[in-house]
Amino acid sequence: MTTLSADQPPLSLAQQDPAALGGRLSVLYRQRADHIRLEELLRQLDATPLAGQRPILLDLYRLVFPHAFAEESVLWPVLRRVLPEGEELTLQVEQEHQEVNEVVSRLEDLEITDPRREPLLQRLAGLLREDVRDEEDELLPGLQQQLTLGQLRRLGLLWEVVRRVSPTRAHPVVARRPPGNVVAALPLTAIDRTRDLLERVALRRAPALASWLAALDQELGRAARRVERLPIMRAGEHASTRVEAAGGSRTGGHAVGTDRG
Repeated sequence: MTTLSADQPPLSLAQQDPAALGGRLSVLYRQRADHIRLEELLRQLDATPLAGQRPILLDLYRLVFPHAFAEESVLWPVLRRVLPEGEELTLQVEQEHQEVNEVVSRLEDLEITDPRREPLLQRLAGLLREDVRDEEDELLPGLQQQLTLGQLRRLGLLWEVVRRVSPTRAHPVVARRPPGNVVAALPLTAIDRTRDLLERVALRRAPALASWLAALDQELGRAARRVERLPIMRAGEHASTRVEAAGGSRTGGHAVGTDRG
């Protein structure tokens, strides 16, 4: 049994109830739940003074980057197989994901008082909301039309497993497509999640450990940059989202800054 017949116009996920999305196990339900949480975090970020934004940003990164990584590794290859326009649709979203990685990398390089932070935060929020609309209005309804409920639920379980073991930080140099992103997952996930833990300890104001934690975080950031610049990590990348490892410029797009890992 399919959720929609192929000749019905697809409804945005935002217009469908949980049953229509296939229930809690469906990849559609899981995606929609993450998008709702994303909007909550963006509103919190907007309402929080600069000095208090860091914990919210960490929560945002831990939501956004694993979510996108699992899409690029699990969902978009399926979409490219089942939809005639799948290549075009997924490439558009991959380009959005790439710009999110670039914006966050630039943001992470700035001091909290830098006047360039606010425009970058606004751009980040705009990109993320645009990405949600593209996914909920076009990509995922197209997937819904092509797969059975059973397939959507199995895909949801696979997506969830991958999401839970994915990198949590921006990595603009790494491919947005397999096999590069899949190869990058294990080392970068270990590094990113260790850095997340260290930063959360530091945010609890452990003054005796602050300098040591900061030094360790910087070393892990350097390790992440070395890993993501291995040639295999860029395998499969579309030219429009490819970043040259040495120069930090995108082959098919605008120039980007050097990321911190």
